[in-house]
Amino acid sequence: MSGARIIAFQGRPGAYSDLACRTARPGWTTLPCQTFAQTIAAVHDGQAELAMLACENSLAGRVPDIHALLPQAGLFIVGEHFQRVEHCLLGIPGTKLSDAKRLHTHPVAMAQVRSVVSELGLEPVVEFDTAGAAEMVRDWGRKEDVAVASELAAELNGLEILRRNVEDAAHNTTRFYIASRRPDTLPPPGPGFMTTLLFRVSNQPGALYKALGGLATTGVNLTRLESYMLEGSFSATQFLMDVEGHPQAPPLAEALRELSFFSERQEILGVYPASPFRRGA
Repeated sequence: MSGARIIAFQGRPGAYSDLACRTARPGWTTLPCQTFAQTIAAVHDGQAELAMLACENSLAGRVPDIHALLPQAGLFIVGEHFQRVEHCLLGIPGTKLSDAKRLHTHPVAMAQVRSVVSELGLEPVVEFDTAGAAEMVRDWGRKEDVAVASELAAELNGLEILRRNVEDAAHNTTRFYIASRRPDTLPPPGPGFMTTLLFRVSNQPGALYKALGGLATTGVNLTRLESYMLEGSFSATQFLMDVEGHPQAPPLAEALRELSFFSERQEILGVYPASPFRRGA
């Protein structure tokens, strides 16, 4: 791919996924997409080199669309990124807090800013996107309408930040997978890696317990486990798993050998460096 390097995300310009792209890949061009499926397609079609895919949030839990799309996406995970969600209250230039009457934002964000809604006596109005709400407030040009979105959304839309960090919980963080059409060359075994894989077990008593037993006996830390019913069938279940470690190095290598005895299929979706966020850096 020649020219500027491009990373795709789901959302409008200024969304937290856009901010995540700019933070994780400084200097890259960000490509907004309407849906996660279109974000994945942009990588497959060569419009973008990478995709920034939100997978879980410390308050809201898993991201359902990615939970459903990732196993069939045909992409490889080459990295992870944790993005702190810092909500800002935004208004058109010259707006005072006392002017605000209606607050516009995404429903998940709305649930995270109940205190400021109550304090200022605002009418909550749910919109499709945080950055989209900022665009609407910009276009309306009314001091009575304010938005909750990122600092980046304020910058891109020429809005003033009326108050920073209006979220109720200080630990609000979203985790992203960074995905590519091609897997990175598998790095040599060493410390500080994450591995994401799919595996399938029959729907029988103790099947998952046996499949995961090797993780416990070898001391591998399991950080995420999601289940998927396969093709409408109740006879088999597929799981997506994030674990700490490199698949060619102990103890994960031993754990995966044991997993292979009790699972019908294994597929590694990515081996990538663990984010410094996991170490509190």
